[in-house]
Amino acid sequence: MTHPATSAPLPPLDGAEPLRCLVVDDEPHLRRVLVRLMQGDGFSCEEAGSGVEALAALSRRPAVLVLTDLHMPELDGIGLLREIRVRYPDTAVMLITAVADVSTAVNCLAEGAMDYLTKPFHLEEVRARVRQALEKRRLILENRDYQELLEEKVAVQARRLEELFLASIQSLAEALEVKDPYTHGHSLRVARYSTVIARSLGLGADIVRQIELGGKVHDIGKIGVRESVLNKGGPLTEDEYQHIMTHPVVGSRILSPLLTEMPMSLNIVRSHHERFDGRGIPDGLAGLDIPLEARIAAVADTFDAMTSERPYRPGVPLQATITELRRCAGAQFDPDVVDAFLTALDSGAIDRSEIGQGTVVAGHAPMGAR
Repeated sequence: MTHPATSAPLPPLDGAEPLRCLVVDDEPHLRRVLVRLMQGDGFSCEEAGSGVEALAALSRRPAVLVLTDLHMPELDGIGLLREIRVRYPDTAVMLITAVADVSTAVNCLAEGAMDYLTKPFHLEEVRARVRQALEKRRLILENRDYQELLEEKVAVQARRLEELFLASIQSLAEALEVKDPYTHGHSLRVARYSTVIARSLGLGADIVRQIELGGKVHDIGKIGVRESVLNKGGPLTEDEYQHIMTHPVVGSRILSPLLTEMPMSLNIVRSHHERFDGRGIPDGLAGLDIPLEARIAAVADTFDAMTSERPYRPGVPLQATITELRRCAGAQFDPDVVDAFLTALDSGAIDRSEIGQGTVVAGHAPMGAR
């Protein structure tokens, strides 16, 4: 077995320094032959007599390429391959064996080997197969880098789309505030209270995010309500009340094309006036049939509506509002949601200084709020 004098050495693929190769075989003679071959092709080589020795060598300095015998004591080639795939996934592994068996070859490739050689082999064949293995490794790494770059670009685009989406939602909310100045700040407080409740219930970050957005836009349907009704300084007539309470359906219709990726936010818009006893609107849902996010928003909405000053009455004192929430738990509200809200309030998760700071027309409170 001689090294052909006409063969050109392999160029380094990973930079200016020679590529590092580890030759693993329990036969010293074969190791030396392969080491001389790889060094002649420009590799920096190290050798190991077993799989255990190979792992120790790799822990000191990882290699780009490992040529390993299949049958060895302590840790065989397959075992070594599996360890390398876990610890050094960027390393190319080629297995060598004296058994020319198709099933063995298929098994090696299935385990992640770049190639499979049988003894005896010609050194020129080894060189050609090494080139193929390193080219395959290069393509794999380039594809991975491309995928990571693509994912990063997609993530940037997704964030930009979300920013534009939220900007459009914010524009709708601002349009409502122009039409109905009494709603200023109410939706933001409902969003904050709702997220506090959601976290108190142990809900995940994505759910909390959807609940926050739903709180911000829960009253967007009031864009379709007559200003004379929105800004009325006294109690509403029955017809006026029925008119203003169309806003969940109107809001759901407005936002459904925009909130396809955030169904929980849309549920809040449509169902925040449902009641736990089934006597709410617009669908008469009851109990756990009401989406949890809507049950959360209902408590937050009512709490802010009651504690805020209204055109026709002052805000309800905090302790009286808490008493009313407890009284209505199980009838108007989900008792677990009320408990979560009051626990958060007691723990200081809600800033009491912001309670009662708004002048709003919103909600479907137990005390006749709109």
